[in-house]
Parts: sequence; structure tokens; C-alpha cells
Amino acid sequence: MIRELPLGVYVPGSSFLHRVHPSLKFLLLVAFVLWVTIWPTLPWQSMAALTLIMVLYALAGIPVGVAWRQFVTLLPFLLFLCAFIWWQNGLAAALTTGIGLTATIAAANLLTLTTTVEALLDALDQSLQPLARVGVPVELISLTIALTIRLIPLMLATANEVLDARRARGAGFSFAAFGVPLVIRAVRRARQIGEALMARGAVD
Repeated sequence: MIRELPLGVYVPGSSFLHRVHPSLKFLLLVAFVLWVTIWPTLPWQSMAALTLIMVLYALAGIPVGVAWRQFVTLLPFLLFLCAFIWWQNGLAAALTTGIGLTATIAAANLLTLTTTVEALLDALDQSLQPLARVGVPVELISLTIALTIRLIPLMLATANEVLDARRARGAGFSFAAFGVPLVIRAVRRARQIGEALMARGAVD
């Protein structure tokens, strides 16, 4: 059962990565993703990028268990993709792509593990402020992103509640029996949030 998702875990610390401004960390993440996408053509080059990220994890003091739990949810998809690339283009291409994707995922997780959601949202709001001069609804965009991030752990908790309830009744897994209660609860929560926002005048 999944108990943690990226954006849901922050590891407090005083390392230099924790102290770097969120906007700068985000720009560095984008640059790193572009670098890993363009530069590596051999497995060792992707491994060099992954090694760099692992060093940053160590410097930031991120526990191995926490780092692994943030990554493991995407592992099945990553393995499937690598197997497909191996079949299409050979082992070297599969390793280069797979290790490179692992490095980019780990880098993205490192951003959220060393930055609170509040700091990320504040940095986003500050970055978008210049667009408000040309009529872009900055506050609405920030609110939408904030709600999306907040709803991720809530949806995870709801999914776990549905699974726990079925297990308590001794029922087996069924996509219909799992999906219907999940959708109903999600729609109910969305309606409640919408009514609360309207009552506070946050939306028209």
C-alpha cells in the first residue's frame, strides 16, 4: 500500500540545499533535466549524473529509506520503459535512458525533500507577479496549484481508507469496488472545497 508520495514529505535540515532559495533550486532542476536529456549518449554519462544527485542527497542528509520510498512508486513504470527500449534499441540505450530518468526523478524528489510546500508556493507566486501587469490571474493560478498539491495527499489517504475498509470486511480487490467509492469521495470533497471557496469570495 502506498503511504507516501512526492511533494508529501519534507526532511528538515540546515544543509546548503535547504538554504538555497526555492526559485534558484527550481531553475537548477530544469537545467539539470535538460542537461541529462541532451548530453548522455552512453550509460556511464547517465551514471555520472546520477552519482552527482546521490552526492547531493548525502550532503543534504536525506535518509536512504525516505529517498527510496519517494522513488519506488515509479519503479514499475521505469522498468517497463527500460525493457521496451532494450527490445527496440538495445541494452546500452536502455541503460542510458533508464539511469538518466532515475537521475531526473531523484533530482525532482530532492527539491521537494529539501523545500517545504509553502516555500515552493511562495516562490511560484513571486515569480508570477510580473505577469499580473499584463492581466494574468496570478492569484488564481497560485491558488489552483496550491489546491492541487494539497489534494495529492488527501487523495492518497482516501485511497488507503477505501482499501483498508475492504480489507476489514474481508473483501478481495476489485477495480469497480475500489474506484466507485474513491470517485464519490473525491467528488464530495471537491464540492465541499468549492463551496468553501465561494463562501469566502475566493472564486467567482
